[in-house]
Amino acid sequence: MTDGPTGLDIEPARINPIRAGLLCRCPHCGKGTLFTGFLKVVDRCAACGFDFTRLNTGDGAAIFIMQIAGGIVVFGALFVQVAYNPPIWAMLLVALPLVAGLSLGLMRPGKGVMIALQMRNK
Repeated sequence: MTDGPTGLDIEPARINPIRAGLLCRCPHCGKGTLFTGFLKVVDRCAACGFDFTRLNTGDGAAIFIMQIAGGIVVFGALFVQVAYNPPIWAMLLVALPLVAGLSLGLMRPGKGVMIALQMRNK
């Protein structure tokens, strides 16, 4: 055990990690912000002082987000292609920004959920 809220061996507060991750809040206290930039994780929580330097999600969130965004756009494009048969340039005009927007929009909450789940499962 450690004296302060710096280690991973401290029992986290009773906060749903999925909710904390989706809201990009500290999974330990639920109050402090989790990111300083778009995807840069803070070193310590401003509210409770929890140390995030030992947590590392790597590219796990990016892999899941690419699978989710790609699946939604590919199956949507396949349905539209079969049902309406639009020209390929129209499909590209819609599908490429849609996959980029979905990927960027889901990346931050996805990484927050990965951090929260990693913290919960030690």
